[in-house]
Amino acid sequence: MKTVDAIKILCNLDRDGRAVFSVAELRGIFPERSRHTFTAGLHRLVAQGILERAAHGVYVNTLSQGPRANRNEEVAVRLRSGEYSYVSLESALSAFGVISQIPVGRTTMMTTGRSGEIDSIYGTLDFTHTARPVRDILASTMFVEDRPLRFARVETALRDLRQVGRNLDLVDMDVYREILEEQAAAGGSAG
Repeated sequence: MKTVDAIKILCNLDRDGRAVFSVAELRGIFPERSRHTFTAGLHRLVAQGILERAAHGVYVNTLSQGPRANRNEEVAVRLRSGEYSYVSLESALSAFGVISQIPVGRTTMMTTGRSGEIDSIYGTLDFTHTARPVRDILASTMFVEDRPLRFARVETALRDLRQVGRNLDLVDMDVYREILEEQAAAGGSAG
C-alpha cells in the first residue's frame, strides 16, 4: 500500500467516524496480495506516524479529526468484538457521581467474554466477566450519545460492583438514592 493512498483511505474513513481499527479490519481496508506485504505496509504506516498501536492488534489513525474523548472504549470494542461489553462498576458509578473518586487511567467494564486487564495507550481496560444473558444486559444498560459502548444504569453498576465483590466503601448511598428518586420522578425504569 502506498502511503498517499493509505492516507486518503484513512481520511475517508475518519469522515465516517472510524479512527480505530483491528488488524483484521485493516487487512480488509488494505487488501494486499500477501500477508508479508500487508505487514510491511502496516509497519511502515506506524513508523511514519500515520497509525499508532493502541493495544495488541488495535491501531488508531493519528490523523483523525474526530473526537478522542472515548477512544479507550473504541479500543475495547475492537479488542472484544463479538462480545457484549458495557461500562460499569467504578467507571459508571463515578460518572453518576455515586463515588467521589474518578478512576484515572482505567475503564471498568462488564463483558460476556473473559475477565482481564489490557493496557492500551489510553489507559487500562478492566474487563470483568458477567454470565448475564444478553437480553438482561440490554435491559439494564443504555446508549449514551458519542460513546461506543453501552453504559450501565446506576442501579446496574452498583449491582455489578456488589456481585463481583469490589469495594463498596466509596459508594455514597445518599447520592445513589437521589438518582433513583430522580429517575422515578422522570418516569425512568430500574434496571
